[in-house]
Amino acid sequence: MRKHLAPVAAEPTAADLAAIDTEWPLIAAELDVLDAEITMLYAEDHGGPTVLDWRRLRRAEARVTRAAADLNTRTDPHRAA
Repeated sequence: MRKHLAPVAAEPTAADLAAIDTEWPLIAAELDVLDAEITMLYAEDHGGPTVLDWRRLRRAEARVTRAAADLNTRTDPHRAA
């Protein structure tokens, strides 16, 4: 039995929730990419991905790029105002 593990806080702090809220657009975009990739994997068993499957993946990847850039500009303290 493991006895050296640190205790886990029962609930997230306000700072934790704020960080999640700030990063949520990026998290959601990354989940869209994952969903599109899973669809592509399943499509391999049914004749391969369609043109729409590829488009969905490209759009999801583009959303990740935009969300990451937006997050960077909102959280970069050295950014010129």
